[in-house]
Amino acid sequence: MFNALNRFISRLDGDAPATTKENHGAFGFQVLRNTNLQLAVEPWFDFVVGINGRMIDDSDPRLFAQEVRNCAGSTVVLGIWSAKGQRTRALHIAVPADTGSLGLTLQWTPLSVVSNIWHVLDVPANSPADVAGLLPYSDYILGTPEGVLHGEGGLSELVEDHIGRPLQLYVYNNEYNVTREVTIHPSRDWGGEGALGCVLGYGALHRLPAPLSEPVHAPGETLFDGDSAQSQFVPTSGPPDFSNTFIPAATTASPPPPADFLVPAQMVAAQPLPAGPPRGKKKERHVHHAPVEMMDDYFKEQEKKSRELDNAPSGRLTPLPPPPKGGPPRGPPKAGASSPGKANEDED
Repeated sequence: MFNALNRFISRLDGDAPATTKENHGAFGFQVLRNTNLQLAVEPWFDFVVGINGRMIDDSDPRLFAQEVRNCAGSTVVLGIWSAKGQRTRALHIAVPADTGSLGLTLQWTPLSVVSNIWHVLDVPANSPADVAGLLPYSDYILGTPEGVLHGEGGLSELVEDHIGRPLQLYVYNNEYNVTREVTIHPSRDWGGEGALGCVLGYGALHRLPAPLSEPVHAPGETLFDGDSAQSQFVPTSGPPDFSNTFIPAATTASPPPPADFLVPAQMVAAQPLPAGPPRGKKKERHVHHAPVEMMDDYFKEQEKKSRELDNAPSGRLTPLPPPPKGGPPRGPPKAGASSPGKANEDED
């Protein structure tokens, strides 16, 4: 059922026009390398889709580089689209006046490449996925150092080619916000179903979520438009080689880029959540409490009135006196005793 739903949603996504605001024209400059760790840009996950308030609709890297040089000595504003949560943020970066470079390696790439991911769901015990250390529901398979995976069947074809030999995979964990390299040994003799031994999800329902360290959106805010985040750029020592800033766009005839460019970003420890605004001191409520003695007297008085209205005898009154002596016996006559009337009849 879920596979059919995923195919239906994917078909709807494919029918949508490519110039909608949500997919930013379906293309952008993917960040392949970041030489400055102080710059809040993640390789593989982040795409530059806008500059100085305008969307990038031209794949010519010279136009983008010239726009950055024009901002030398001042600040350039980049629109960054992240595959984590499919959100866009504005990044303010100070461009050094001497180099006019950002220290980023970019490539014109369709945004759909980050949709080729597989969500790890159930992981049975003693399966190849369990032995490799895959975590259920929080791990996402991004790719492999051996090449780019295309389509839903790309991973299964790769696994079939590695039956009985090790396979390296790039795996992103949402809970810890880190990417690691996992070595798994596909096998069909482990005692269960599948060569990996785990259930995988693919499609629109299994896209990369936003990290758990990000603050939760308040009611009324949009889901995919994150808040603008600003970051100050610190220039690196020495001018970088600007000729290697852009990598030519991949085509069917050209070979894929070097493997190190495809390595997703290794995230540092998650930043603590920002402290919210200080809450004002609650106004103390003054409540007048009646003394306990007055409440007891009140309840005693009401109980007394209730007893008088119900004519209920009080437990503190003297008990009833015993019956008078010499009077007629109370209760039914005892066995063997004759009644006074019967005695008179015998005397007559």
